[in-house]
Amino acid sequence: MDKAKLKDLLDAVAAGSLSPDDAVKRLRALPFEDLGFAKLDHHRPLRKGYPETVFCAGKAPEQVVEIASRMREHGSNVLLTRCSADTAAAVLAAHPDAVHHEAARAVTITVTPPPALSGYVAVVCAGTSDIPVAEEAVVTAESLGNAVERIYDVGVAGLHRLLGQREKLEGANALVVCAGMEGALPSVVAGLVDKPVIAVPTSIGYGASFGGIAPLLAMLNSCASGVAVVNIDNGFGAGVLAGMINRVANGT
Repeated sequence: MDKAKLKDLLDAVAAGSLSPDDAVKRLRALPFEDLGFAKLDHHRPLRKGYPETVFCAGKAPEQVVEIASRMREHGSNVLLTRCSADTAAAVLAAHPDAVHHEAARAVTITVTPPPALSGYVAVVCAGTSDIPVAEEAVVTAESLGNAVERIYDVGVAGLHRLLGQREKLEGANALVVCAGMEGALPSVVAGLVDKPVIAVPTSIGYGASFGGIAPLLAMLNSCASGVAVVNIDNGFGAGVLAGMINRVANGT
């Protein structure tokens, strides 16, 4: 239930084409629906402008399928993150029109395409090993109506690769920058552009990287201005924030 659907519902009641009792039936799942194992937040689009996202790790495939089905029945688009192959297969069996984004470990079901925003988000990653986290950010931002430019494998070990993408970097309204190892790339990118940079430390690297702790600390200590940092491997959180920044840039 988003603002447009709620307005349509109220207009129908006002016009007499829908009875108040029928409207109450449609609204009774607000603000959430108790599925026993989950309390599904159908009210979130009214508050946030986008539906609840389902984090699939730790959930049984049949639980994810039921959540996705209930969201769809309420007219919500569905974004499933950290989706295992088994869970993705179960969702696609129940919803053949679902899309499995394998690199991102995500599944989407589009009921109503989100309004397309002008401008774009750039998603940048240091190395090919960082692509799964970067792709999670891409799928997330796109599910919110954002165009996305991918700029991959441009780490600081070869700065000429990054500088060759400068026009795309400078044109973005927000940039997600994913890097593991020493985590230097967000600082370099932030020194080149005048837009917000969302840094994503990844758990890629040898032992001294401590599973992403080293790049996390490096990014938190960035000497470049305009850098915000999300949690290790949190492509989803970065994609949402970048999408919201682009939405504000669109004046919506």
